[in-house]
Amino acid sequence: MRSWTARFISGFCLLALTLWPLPAQDRAVIDQKLAQAIDQEIEKNRAEMVKVRRFLHMNPELGNREFETARLVAGKLTSLGLEVKTGVAGTGVVGLLRGTLPGPTVAIRADMDALPIQELNTFPYRSLNPGVMHACGHDFHTTIALGAATVLSAVKDRIRGNVKFIFQPAEEGLPPGEEGGAALMIKEGALDNPPVRAIFALHVWPELKVGEIGYAAGYLMASSDNFIITIEGKSAHAARPQEGIDSVVLAAGVINSLQTIVSRAIDPTEPAVITIGKIQGGTRANIIAEKVEMEGTVRTLSDRVRERMPVLMENIIRGLCGSYGASYSFKYEKGTPPVYNHPDLVQAMVPVLEKALGPGQVVPVKPQMVAEDFALLAERVPAFMYLLGVRSPGQVSAAPLHSPYFNPDERAIPVGIRAMCHLVLSALEQQASLKGTNSPAITR
Repeated sequence: MRSWTARFISGFCLLALTLWPLPAQDRAVIDQKLAQAIDQEIEKNRAEMVKVRRFLHMNPELGNREFETARLVAGKLTSLGLEVKTGVAGTGVVGLLRGTLPGPTVAIRADMDALPIQELNTFPYRSLNPGVMHACGHDFHTTIALGAATVLSAVKDRIRGNVKFIFQPAEEGLPPGEEGGAALMIKEGALDNPPVRAIFALHVWPELKVGEIGYAAGYLMASSDNFIITIEGKSAHAARPQEGIDSVVLAAGVINSLQTIVSRAIDPTEPAVITIGKIQGGTRANIIAEKVEMEGTVRTLSDRVRERMPVLMENIIRGLCGSYGASYSFKYEKGTPPVYNHPDLVQAMVPVLEKALGPGQVVPVKPQMVAEDFALLAERVPAFMYLLGVRSPGQVSAAPLHSPYFNPDERAIPVGIRAMCHLVLSALEQQASLKGTNSPAITR
């Protein structure tokens, strides 16, 4: 069950889509002449888009530090004649393409930041920034959004409304003490002036092959919360454990017991993950450790489960520490909510993707337990994030996201551009065809 706030926001999103026409056949599909024009523009700019992607991959930048990336993005958008705002949420860029025909506004969101990972690939365009790598495909996301801007600018006489391009910093996380990411983009008006009626995004996905797109109606990705557990016992000689309170043994008990929350306290039909990713404690092999600190993450797809998690976790920690006479501290910090694809929007757009990409290329996927702060944008307006296949044809498996060997197939770039252009144009066509589209569908 979703939280009251999420349901309230979703109610506005539902209001926006109660009049959204659900295409039975080809009603949501752009005509053949426009589809051919899109393909011609993609082919004309294919080499340039690969060049842009490789430049971005060679020059990755961490969250809130995407200075050169933002400069490249702003320059490309300006050269296309878009209205460009820079410095949004620090290093973010927003471009507005006004179509020749009147209508509403839809948005494309792309994240720009890289990860603090040392790349181990050996191809010529590997990262030149030591310890920083585009290991999550944000170089692809940015390139595809720029490619869509290039193609759509060439056919703007056929656009009924506006397309807003939101290039977001800091999706992977913020430097300590800083604001940023989707939350700050929203705060600084990225979804306003003109108001966005629907928003699209993609994420590269190495489990799908090039040419394929994965989708889910409803939840696509999980919430992401973080926690720190500190257990304080009593130091003693390792040969006389009865004189101390062993925080290492207690930590082991806590780790094991926390897993029973998922297996015994949560409905087995409700996905949840508790992971301890970091543990530190002790000073020497022959000394009972006085203190152990653990850090971890919690992932859920349900607001009800998400709300219960910190209570269930602290009950276990308190009980175990109390039984041994140890003390503890427990800090639980909520992060991003789940990514929620509005079912009506998905239902309207899947036929568009099927027409654009061909039979069997658009496949339903299960919700994933990774997280994305696109979720915050999806709480404000109807949203559709899809998964873009980047595994090479014939390749049995590919390096996963966040791997130092991550290497998505660049043949997916034109697929992503085509999909995004068809989605945006079809969404605008649907909404512009309704009466009263000059007024915003969502009132805030």
